[in-house]
This record gives sequence, C-alpha cells and structure tokens, in this order.
Amino acid sequence: MASITLSKKNFFYNLDIISKRSYGKDKVALVLKDNAYGHGLLEVAQMAQEYGISKAVVRTNAEANAVAKYFEYILVLADIPKVASEKILYTINDIHSIQKFPKGTRVELKVNTGMNRNGIEISELESAFSLVKTQGLQLEALFTHHACADELDGVYELQKEIFSEVKRKVSHDLRFHSCNSAALFREQRFDEDMVRVGIAAYGCLEMPESLSKIKLKPILSLYAKKISSRVLQKGEKVGYGLTFEADEFCRVSNYDFGYGDGFIRMCSHIHTTPDGTKIAGRISMDNSSFLSEKEELLIFNDARVVADFANTISYEVLTSLKSHIPRKII
Repeated sequence: MASITLSKKNFFYNLDIISKRSYGKDKVALVLKDNAYGHGLLEVAQMAQEYGISKAVVRTNAEANAVAKYFEYILVLADIPKVASEKILYTINDIHSIQKFPKGTRVELKVNTGMNRNGIEISELESAFSLVKTQGLQLEALFTHHACADELDGVYELQKEIFSEVKRKVSHDLRFHSCNSAALFREQRFDEDMVRVGIAAYGCLEMPESLSKIKLKPILSLYAKKISSRVLQKGEKVGYGLTFEADEFCRVSNYDFGYGDGFIRMCSHIHTTPDGTKIAGRISMDNSSFLSEKEELLIFNDARVVADFANTISYEVLTSLKSHIPRKII
C-alpha cells in the first residue's frame, strides 16, 4: 500500500521561520482545512501542539471538533454551529447569514476588500455590527483575505490599504488579521494580531523570484509499494491504451498508487521520481508503472515538482492525496 511520511524536523524548521517573521508562536494560526492540505489533520495537529502552536484555522465543524483538544483557539471558515462553543469561533461570510448563528456564538466578521468571494461589504459593516448585537453574538475579530499576495500586480497593496482604512474606521475593540502565507513573507514588519499560515508551514510556498528569499522545506514524502514486475522487449507496450512502448529491453514494475489515491492523471507519461525513475504510460485508478524494480519507490517529496508536471499548483497535488493513505510522522 502507498504511504506518506511527514518530517517533523522540516515542519518545525518552517514554523521557526514563520514564528520569527510573525514575532511569536502565539501569533501563528495554522491552517488545517482539507485534511491539513492533504498531510493528515490529526498528525499535523499533534505536531503543531508539540511545537507550541495554540491556534488553528479549519473549514468545517467536523474538523474543528476533531482537533479541539490540540488548540486553545480554532476559527471555522465555512460552517455554522448548532450550539455556541467556548473554544471554537465562526466566520460570518455574508450579512444575511448572521441570523443563522445561535445566540452566544463567538464570531469573526470577514470583510470583502476586493477578492469578491466571501465577506461583508464595507458599506454593510455598521449594519452587520448592529445585527450581530441583536442576534446576541460575541464579535471578536475582523479579517479579510488576499487574492494576489503571491503576485506582483498591485492588488495586494490595494487590498492592504483598503483593510487598513477599515481598521482605522472601526471603533470596536477587535482583533484584526489579513495575512496568509504569501502576505506574511511580503511584509517587512508584521503588525497584525494573527497570521493564518497554510502552505508555508507545509514547505511548498511559491513566490515571484524577486520575493523568493525564504527557503522552506516540504514535509511530505509519498511512497508506493511494488505489486509486480516484468521484462519488456523492445516494442512491447504497457497499460491502458498501451501508450508506453519500450524502445529497448527494460524492466517495468507496477506500484500501488493511482488516481484513486490522488496521483493526478495529468502526470501520466511525464512524471519522474526524485531519483530519476520515469513513469511508464498512463496512471490508472489503483496503480502506476515505472521503469524500476525497487520494492518501494519514492513517488515525490516536493509537491511543487509534481505540480509542474501536471501544470497545476502544489495545493491541488497535496489535497488530492486521499485520507486512506497511511501517514507517519518521522
């Protein structure tokens, strides 16, 4: 069976850099949504607690409840509780959703500063404050999200200025946060109450070359076990569609990792492992063939490389990895 290892050393190395830039572990809120970006929700939560991270950001109630024992503060981005929680906070993404939150819920108000996805419009803020009070909710923070923090197109600076203006106008005693991974590494001096850091903690942050001064370390490595091996003569073919043809005598083995496990099918024909082993033909649902006889094959240890093969981003590569794959902290 395929398996995943998570390097605690690399994870802590990344968190050291992040904590230094944000001026303390207490400012770091680790984003754990979507199975901790495919790394394993409980495994990463356990390592984060050991390191000293006390804040987490998740997508759903289920994720929040699963990691509740590991953190003092948890922010849910896209769910509404049935009952209020002392530890778990919830995001208000739309002014019309305020009435859906039960009385006493601790909430944070998301503000739209230009991404035009989720968030209260700036013109709605005073109405939102009033509705939150009427509903009996505990408003604790205001935050926004950057659309282009990893791009040099001027949008990041514009959103930052809009949010700064919002903060200047708000008279309520609230916390403020806007920085994601890319934004944190663009700031010369971080000055917010919290940073929501995801991909940087996992070591796969990608930034424009002019901003790429920080070398983070990927923490996830993926291995596959050999199922079978065979010898191919020149001209013999392999797999669905018989799209790989041996141009000389070679040995091919089939490994237990396919698109059903999260191996993006776009990597067919082009994927090469870190040691230079080439894939042979198409990735199928449960297995993939390589020009190798190793009993265990390292498929990748840097999702950014796989993303290049598949013409996508490391986020998709990582979150595609299915939860049934065993994960082990090393």
